[in-house]
Amino acid sequence: MRFFLSLFIILIQPAFVFSYQLHSSGGKVESAALLSSDKAQAGSTIKAAIRLSIEKSWHINSHRPTFEYLIGTTFSLEEKEGVIITDVQYPPGKLASFAFAEQPLDVYEDTVFIFASIKLSDKLSPSADTIKASITIQACNDHICLAPSTIVLNIPVHIAGPDEIIGKQYQEIFANYKPAEYAEVPVKNELAAVFDEKGALIAFFAIFLIGLALNLTPCVYPMLSVTISLFGSQSETNTIRIFLKALIYVLGIASMYSVLGVTAALGGGLFGSWLQSPWILGAIAVLLLALALSSFGLYNFRMPYWLTSRLGGISGTGFIALYLSGLVVGVFAAPCVGPPVIALLTLVAAKGDALFGFWIFFILSMGLGLPYLILGTFSGLIKKIPRSGSWLVWIEHVFGVILTGVALFYLALAIAPKETIYVIPLVLVIGGIYLGFIDNSGKNTPPLKKVQWIFGIAAILLGTYYTGSIEEPGITWEKYSEMNLIEAKENSMPVILDFSADWCIPCLELDRNTWTDSRVIEATKDLSRLKVDLTQFDSPESEILRKKFNISGVPTIVFIRADGNEAINSRIVGYVPPDEFLEKLKQAALHDL
Repeated sequence: MRFFLSLFIILIQPAFVFSYQLHSSGGKVESAALLSSDKAQAGSTIKAAIRLSIEKSWHINSHRPTFEYLIGTTFSLEEKEGVIITDVQYPPGKLASFAFAEQPLDVYEDTVFIFASIKLSDKLSPSADTIKASITIQACNDHICLAPSTIVLNIPVHIAGPDEIIGKQYQEIFANYKPAEYAEVPVKNELAAVFDEKGALIAFFAIFLIGLALNLTPCVYPMLSVTISLFGSQSETNTIRIFLKALIYVLGIASMYSVLGVTAALGGGLFGSWLQSPWILGAIAVLLLALALSSFGLYNFRMPYWLTSRLGGISGTGFIALYLSGLVVGVFAAPCVGPPVIALLTLVAAKGDALFGFWIFFILSMGLGLPYLILGTFSGLIKKIPRSGSWLVWIEHVFGVILTGVALFYLALAIAPKETIYVIPLVLVIGGIYLGFIDNSGKNTPPLKKVQWIFGIAAILLGTYYTGSIEEPGITWEKYSEMNLIEAKENSMPVILDFSADWCIPCLELDRNTWTDSRVIEATKDLSRLKVDLTQFDSPESEILRKKFNISGVPTIVFIRADGNEAINSRIVGYVPPDEFLEKLKQAALHDL
């Protein structure tokens, strides 16, 4: 009964206590921001202490007030480019008894400090800057509680130049502040051990096998279709020349993949992250569309005369054109980053040798390209099988539809990444209608006409089924913020962090397949599910988060236990199907603490 009486008094107090009408909680508290140093280098972390001096005979509720109807003290930074909070620690409350409460309350009195760590991006320029902070409080005395207030505080931060001397300050205040840091994930680099223990030959063979295994990632879909389209439309019938063309094509894939790998490893960026540019994605889409229109017979690609004459006519055989095609196709594999590639990135970065890095990724990409060597050769030999021109024309049109679909996929990535899931059913339905019932290749060939009808009906049915499957509801994610992470820790709630990017194909596969699985949704319902968007991977905010959580590629899934520590051995890099994700979640043992 006393609880409800207290709540009633608080709610109606403005009408009966006129002397406090013009006062808010903020008038009872003086605030100041103290920094651990007078300046800070870009890329460093500076400690901040928010001093709250509370008027005598008044108190403010602690961060975790005893009653739900009381407003707790909270601290936050206003969003600012290149600045994030990496830790916030509130002082312990003091239990005190008051006339309006039946039991002692957890409060702050006199002078208290809220501590925080502020991480600065290394891209910030030397200058004097200001960071805005806000502190929400509710002040009470022995009789009443005032309305909650938000105190706005400007924290002056001086970004020092490389030669400026930085002086420490307020050391006695910061002496007892121990920031909670997320430990970097130790990378157990088994490949480095193979080089040391087994020798380079066995190590390179292992890397070749890893490259072969990368063909199990979702990025192979466009690579497969483009390869079949390129070689299926070739007029070459000599088996040796078809094989050589396929080999040159694979060397193009290997060259691009190697350069991307070495650049990512030595530069510290995300592998394939440069694909975030809509202009690059759009250029790939245009190139694929040009190949598609060629398959429909609108024109034939020929290298410019000035180039063929300088190359002695070699390009007329198509070798150079296929090598250039391989370079482009090598881009498709870039966004698919799995644990083996992360290990290679770490190995090359530690070695610091660009030539060593190139050979590492070249061997890896030759393993990746082996299926395309076989597929290119086989697709080229298809030309020898049919004897009727109408069959060949229709097959080339099939390849044209496939290439059009891949072009639309990359165009969607450039302008509307979330809509890419609709590209496949759209292409299946429209392509099925065109190839099955509009294309007239088989009008004088009854067997081909029947094949067209069967193909068209199957494609339409498959596209319709696919459309229904993508409407399944998936996990509801919250946008990542430091406060969400801190709040989860304070509430002893485990966290799952999904690091993703709009240009990341495996991330889209996770969204479509794994995060829509009913078992996954049920298993994660009691977790704080936070989505970390690294689409703008080189922005200061993304850079800070990548370094904080040691993120080398996307998608990366991080499990944080209720005590705030990561379940390191359960970290996931790359696409995983629902069953594998559930096994990793079980291994994390997030609730067994």
